Formats: sequence, C-alpha cells, structure tokens
Amino acid sequence: MPLPPLRPTDPADDTAPPAAAKRKKAAAGKTPAKPVKTADKLAKLGLTRDIDLVLHLPMRYEDETTLTPIGELLPGETAQTEGVVVDNEIAYRPRRQLVVKLRDADGAELSLRFLNFYGSQVKQMAPGVRLRVRGDVRGGFFGLEMVHPAVRPVDDDTPLPQALTPVYPSTAGVSQAYLRKAIDNALARTPLPEILPERVANDYCKPLDLPPLAQAVRMLHHPSVDADETALIDGTHPAWTRIKFDELLAQQLSLKRAHEERRARSAPSMPRGAGAQTLVARLSAALPFQLTGAQARVVAEIAADLAAPHPMQRLLQGDVGSGKTVVAALAAAQAIDCGYQAAMMAPTEILAEQHARKLRGWLEPLGVTVAWLAGSLKAKEKRAAAEAAASGAAQLVIGTHAIIQDTVEFARLGLVIVDEQHRFGVAQRLALRAKADRAGEGRGAFQPHQLMMSATPIPRTLAMTYYADLDVSTIDELPPGRTPIVTKLISDARREEVIARVRDAALRGRQVYWVCPLIEESETLQLQTAIETYDTLAQALPELRVGLVHGRLPPAEKAAVMDAFSRNEVQLLVATTVIEVGVDVPNASLMVIEHAERFGLAQLHQLRGRVGRGSAASICVLLYSNPLSLTARERLKTMRETTDGFEIARRDLEIRGPGEFLGARQSGAAMLRFANLENDAWLIEPAREAAARLIADYPEVVLQHLARWLGGREQFLKA
Repeated sequence: MPLPPLRPTDPADDTAPPAAAKRKKAAAGKTPAKPVKTADKLAKLGLTRDIDLVLHLPMRYEDETTLTPIGELLPGETAQTEGVVVDNEIAYRPRRQLVVKLRDADGAELSLRFLNFYGSQVKQMAPGVRLRVRGDVRGGFFGLEMVHPAVRPVDDDTPLPQALTPVYPSTAGVSQAYLRKAIDNALARTPLPEILPERVANDYCKPLDLPPLAQAVRMLHHPSVDADETALIDGTHPAWTRIKFDELLAQQLSLKRAHEERRARSAPSMPRGAGAQTLVARLSAALPFQLTGAQARVVAEIAADLAAPHPMQRLLQGDVGSGKTVVAALAAAQAIDCGYQAAMMAPTEILAEQHARKLRGWLEPLGVTVAWLAGSLKAKEKRAAAEAAASGAAQLVIGTHAIIQDTVEFARLGLVIVDEQHRFGVAQRLALRAKADRAGEGRGAFQPHQLMMSATPIPRTLAMTYYADLDVSTIDELPPGRTPIVTKLISDARREEVIARVRDAALRGRQVYWVCPLIEESETLQLQTAIETYDTLAQALPELRVGLVHGRLPPAEKAAVMDAFSRNEVQLLVATTVIEVGVDVPNASLMVIEHAERFGLAQLHQLRGRVGRGSAASICVLLYSNPLSLTARERLKTMRETTDGFEIARRDLEIRGPGEFLGARQSGAAMLRFANLENDAWLIEPAREAAARLIADYPEVVLQHLARWLGGREQFLKA
C-alpha cells in the first residue's frame, strides 16, 4: 500500500492580508526553493527502512476515546469535544488570526483560535462543518477557547477510537496522520520473527516475563482496549520492557564488538623495564610522596596494557585531587623508556600549563625533554616545539588543541593522554591518535595506546552502558593529609558577612578564590559578573592584592595573574570557571562561588576541588540568590551533604540524565531512545550477559540484531 501524499503547506492563499500579498509579489521573480522531499524529512528522523518505521515507537499517547460536551469543559484541562462550525472569521488585530466558533447540540459554544493557518484550513472549517477538536481549554475574553487544537472534520456518526492514539516523534513537514499511516504500512509489510536463539531467550527473556517482539511492537503502536494505560504511558508495560531490553542488548553488542575490533589492531608493545635505572624507577624514587594504594593499582593496570601489542583504550577516573597526573606521568615514563614519545592534551591552556609545570618538574631533572605547545605561543616558539616533536627530540609533548594541528607531526608517538576527555569531540581525539599512523617508520602503521582521564566520576550504570567498550581504572582514595572541605550555603543578602570572612582569611595568610559565572553584564541574566565583582572587591578590600582572570584575557596576562596567585603575590583571585580544573594552589583555603544556583553539580564539585589541597581547613561558600528552582535547590543540597564525587555523579545523573557525562561520545554510539538509565538499570546486567553469550556462541545472530536496531550500520566507537 503506497504512503499517502504529504499535502504541501502553501502560504499563497487568498486570505492573506495585503502586506503578505505584496511580499509574495516581490518574491515572484525569485527562483523558488527546491522542495524538501518527504523521504528526506523522514531520513532526518532516521527512518530510511521499513524496520526503522516499525521501531519508531510512540513518545506518548492521547486519549481520544471520549467526548466532553462543550458545556462541561473546564479551563486548564486537556479535552476532546465536538460541534458544528457556526462562524469563522479572519481578524487582523492584534495580529492576523483565524477565529472559529463551534456549537454543540446543547447550544454551548467554544472558540477555536489559530495564529498560523492557510486557506485550505479556512475551507476545512467552514460554517456547517462538524469538527472534532482536542486541545487545552482556557478562559478567553468571549468565553472558553482552545488555541491551535488538533482538528478533524467528522460526520454525525463518526465513531470514537477504541484505544489510545499514539503520538510519534516527528519533524517539520511530517504530520502525525502521515506518520501513523506510514508506520501501519510498514507494520503490514514487515515480519518480526524472533531472532534470539531459544536458549538465550529462555535464560534472559523468559525470567523477565518479556513478550515476543512482534507482539510488543504491535501493542505499543495499537494498544488494545483493555491495555493498562498507566503502564503504557509511564513505560512500565511489559511491551516497553521487551523493547528496552532489545535496545540495551544492541548497544552492548555494538560496544563489545567495538572493544574486540580495537584489540585486533596493532600497537607498539612497551613493557615496563626492570632495574633501578629505568625512567619509571627513577621517577618513582624522585617523587616527594608515596603513591596511594589506589594509585599503585591503576599504575599496574596501565603498565600491563602498555605491554600488550594492541591499543590500550583505558579511562582513568578519579575524584578531584585524587592524583591522576602522577599516574599519567608514570605511564608516559614507561613509553619513553621503550623509545616512544608521549603526548598529553588538555582542554584549556591553564590546565595544560599546570600539567606542563608539574611534569617538567618531575621529568626534566631525569633527562627527559618536555615540549610545550599552545595557541598563545609565538610563531617561533610553536615552530621550535613542532620541530622537536617531529624529530623525536621532544620525548613528551604537552599542550592544548594546538597539538592536533596539521603542522604538528611526531617521530614515534606511542602513548596519547587526553585529560578531561569529555570536553573533546570524537574528531579531536581521533586527530591526535591518527598522528601515530604517520609515524610508522616503514614498519606498517600502528595505533598509539590511549589513556583518557576524567575528574568527573562515571556512575556505574553509565559505565556499564556507554563506556562498556573501555577498560576503566578508578582511583577511589585521596592522598593522605587532605582536609575535608566544609560547604556552606549562604544567601546573597549576607554578602557583607562573606566579604568580611574573605578579609579575615587573607589577613591570616590564606588565599581565596571568588568565582563568577559571567564575564560582563548580561541583559538576560542579571548576575554578578567577574569584572564588576573584581571592581567591587578591590574597593571593599583595599588592604588585599586582588587579581582577575577570565577566558577573554590575553593568554600572557592570564598566565601572569595565575603565576602571581601561585606565588602568593595575589591574595584574592576573582575568576570565571577557567579555574575549574587543573589549578593547584595548596595555600588557597576559601572559595566563594557567586550565583551557585546557576552552576551544574559537576562544575560546582570541580570548582570546590580547587581548595582543600593543603593541610589547612578549607571552606567553600555557595552564594545563592532567591527564589531557587526545585532543581537548583536539589543541587545545592547535594553539595552541602557530600564531598564524594561518585555520589555527586550519581545524583547528577538522576537530575540531568546521561547527555553531559558523555560529551561528544555519542557521535560514535547510538544514544538510547527508549531505555532510561535510572528506571531501567535492572535490565543492563541481563543485557550484558546476553550480549556476551551471543558473541561467544551465536555470531550470526549478533549481526542480525545489530542490523535490526542500528540500521545495518555497526556504529563502533572509534575514539
């Protein structure tokens, strides 16, 4: 059965006001824009095959099974009613609009108001036509009305639907009626045989009481009269559970195959050498502190990966201040010991420079050449750093995005370290890794080992789904001597008390951060800004040396201010979130975060981690303005209750969902459309086990399942 034609929306109708007619006439000589085909619009939704339409499931349902008489409608409710058009009028004040008046058999009247309409719609709602309308009821100047309701001309005896009406995700130019017809046609053409082997279905689907896939899909598209409406709407119906299980299974299969595919590639084997003269041994002996048990454990995990002949793809996660940098330094030392180069890339110049300062201090006394490469360098300095990387003279290159410029090459790149990896796009991470392919030295291209670091701990459910293709190392203890940070919530009305506390802390020899969310005044968000706050605090605290740093400051000036703060020449640093990561000043023991209600949990936790890095008791003041939204209140409550980054990450996932934890990672893996990581976490483990079983015993079924759910395109994670 062919798809119904999509009626074009033609603004050229005779009901247009004079101004619109003039615009139409003026545009008459122009070449008309090429119309977008319906197939292209469907492709935007990912609907290119019948199976895509079949699995394009409702995002919600509308109850069109009942009619409410016009006289019984109440403002504020969503309802469906029916009546005959007694009048329609196009008015032009206060703006062009179509007003249609309906009357039912009891004589009650309802106004329909349309602000966007075309000539065909006016004819469709001509006087004498019976309309069935559904929408939000509100009180108007002339009585009850609906604005832009769903409208359908009906006959006196047109029956009501016997089940809920599905509403599908759509895009401009594709109506719900068209989608419903297209999906019904695809359902009629597409068999949905069970492809899971009986043993797997018995072990994983049967215990969960999951219905057959074909039955589940048809139930969701066309709910039966006796279906549990609540379960259908909130996603707990067994039909939804089957869909979510199959989707999670497809994701697990894709990630596990991606992991296997990477392990089949070649990488330089870089085993850790024995003896006291290796760089790793000399660096370990020279460190002014002992590694924690957690640090020693992850160093061993990384060392074993580097010794393998296939690329390491490891995520190193640890809370703020847990000591990830020294782990990265030891990994780089192992690569250098084996005659390879290491490259370390960070998202901001402040963070990259912090890493460069630390690693130079540790490695250069041991004879390692460290190159620094950033956008702020002069052309001559950039050229010298690039030449050192290309010749192999630079054994470790540290920098920002400047490292991945086309002009930068490496002689023997064996290890890539990406800090705060979620801030880089897939393409950027690939660009750095690809530089090793051009450094094959005639031995055939290889891929470098890759270590990604994150100070935003990944909640377990997220790690089990979106990071299932990675090996994950976790530093789950802080170095000794760190003092707990006390977090206080203080209203903006008590600002003067906070300023007095800043003065007291600075005069006792401590240093202070004051963080603001904006650089300069915004008309839409009247927040305290960094520049204004700097002026205010410098005036209020003349006895203190106050510095200012923000993203628009020239790099050299920014570096000078940060150096002055590190040397305690600046006692109070007013900053934007450029100091969120990487800044390590142990003498800073007080932080004030302006308009804390505007920050996300992860960002608040990162910022708070700039204090508490020394032995002095540290305080983080979250300065907030009322009124607080429920979400903001929940975030601030979480910050006050815990300093555990893993617990904060778990609560953040509940509040925001997975999107921001993933960064650009979703470019390589299909995002979940149906399963919810909070509500459906119980399905992840059986999906993982079923995926492992299929890969081991039924490889042909793996391909069939991926083809069904991923459009035949195995979207392996490449970054």
